[in-house]
Amino acid sequence: MANGKGSRVLIYSHDTFGLGHLRRCRAIAHSLVENNKNLSVLILSGSPIIGSFDFRARVDFVRVPGVIKLRNGEYTSLNLHLDIEDMLALRASIIQHTAESFDPDIFIVDKEPLGLRGEVMPTLEMLKKRGTRLVLGLRDVMDEPKLLVPEWQRKNVLPALEDLYDDIWVYGLPQICNPLDGLEIPDSVSRKMVYTGYLPRRPSTAPSVTLPEITNRPFLLVTTGGGGDGDALIDWVLRAYETDPLLPYPALLALGPFMAPELQAGFHERAARLDRVEAITFDPHFENLMAAAAGVVAMGGYNTFCEVLSLDKRAIIVPRSVPRMEQTIRAERAEALGLVQMTPLDDDRDPEVMAAAIRALPRQKKPSDIVVPGLLEGLTNVNRLAAPWLEREVKAPSGSVRKIV
Repeated sequence: MANGKGSRVLIYSHDTFGLGHLRRCRAIAHSLVENNKNLSVLILSGSPIIGSFDFRARVDFVRVPGVIKLRNGEYTSLNLHLDIEDMLALRASIIQHTAESFDPDIFIVDKEPLGLRGEVMPTLEMLKKRGTRLVLGLRDVMDEPKLLVPEWQRKNVLPALEDLYDDIWVYGLPQICNPLDGLEIPDSVSRKMVYTGYLPRRPSTAPSVTLPEITNRPFLLVTTGGGGDGDALIDWVLRAYETDPLLPYPALLALGPFMAPELQAGFHERAARLDRVEAITFDPHFENLMAAAAGVVAMGGYNTFCEVLSLDKRAIIVPRSVPRMEQTIRAERAEALGLVQMTPLDDDRDPEVMAAAIRALPRQKKPSDIVVPGLLEGLTNVNRLAAPWLEREVKAPSGSVRKIV
């Protein structure tokens, strides 16, 4: 960086819904600044609740106007009364102007190679000309090949992977999944792929929200992630406790900030009728909840899986299979390795099936009992991969040359 103000990383996360992309980008940003004292990281995000999270010094965010995906697959503005094309043009302009002004050494794009409806393409092309290192960051599992292949063909993703991106970081291990499986990827693109391992998490030093009394003793944490599609899991666990109130642990239900208010209200009412079940909506320091729990029941999104591994929790994973098979693929592969127990969601939501899984949980192995080389080295490897592009020679005020690391 020629101005002597240290190195810079810009991270893009389209964040139409849920918490996964934002929490992954935040973990990477925090690790990068922790390991590079003269680094600043800026996150571009469309998440409507990004302001609910705390950020380390030298990490900040720019929130672009939010959009939401409708059931028919189309997008619409979350808050502004704008046509979707005008909204996307506005977002693309904010992204490009932010990148132009921030002038990053590395630009990391999370999951969507071209951004939402191609909104990142102008920024990628501009930064490529400036010599910025362009990185595509992929979670361990994208989707089943029969859906991913036509989606990426329709979006014409391959030219960007070949001509624009310098690196592709996969935040997982090939033992779990090759996220580009099924795609006809040329060798020039395959050589750019590096499996980093999963991104480890640790409890926050900041206090959590005020928690129910049951968290003062061993409890079961039931989490839906963002909660937008987690009502089936919550209902199934409640049915189990309504049928058998003496299950091994009391349960804390974390409903998620994106669960519909009417569903939340109904679940709060059902939980209130049970002596050993409590419900909360959201805790921005979710790692603290996970660390305190004796076991976990979860849908198995990427971040929850990283927390289960990092905090060494026995876990029952109840993955969704629509609109993507991502969680199911991850859970199946992880169960095959012995890292978690998978309990597929069935239409009947038989309370005895869930109750039996919860009763078996205390006898389940912990993730640390299974040796998988490189499993949780994701942040170490991200820092290693980023290091060459964060070292810059700049002129000090005296005119001498010093190295920024």
